[in-house]
Amino acid sequence: MLLDVKGVYNFKSKVWIYPGKNAWHFVTLPKDIADEINFLFSAKKRGWGSLKVKVKTGNSEWETSIFPEKNSGSYFLPLKSDVRKKEGIKENIEVKFTIEII
Repeated sequence: MLLDVKGVYNFKSKVWIYPGKNAWHFVTLPKDIADEINFLFSAKKRGWGSLKVKVKTGNSEWETSIFPEKNSGSYFLPLKSDVRKKEGIKENIEVKFTIEII
């Protein structure tokens, strides 16, 4: 019997900035969601342990990857500049996301 797994997750997370010249913005997935993703989708991992995802926040949707974060055991999600501007996303605010593993 095959397990029918949709791979869709809803969560809220606070935006943080990776220090440096380019000031990339990220959110970290909740640990329980990361644990389930690791269990169910480890066969889909690509370079650096990344997983391809569709992301939705507000009225914006895009495709990107989530990347493993060794210290927390979770994943981090990069936030595109144009999405941040369109949705008014800034550092230290909590934002609601839907991701789908693809």
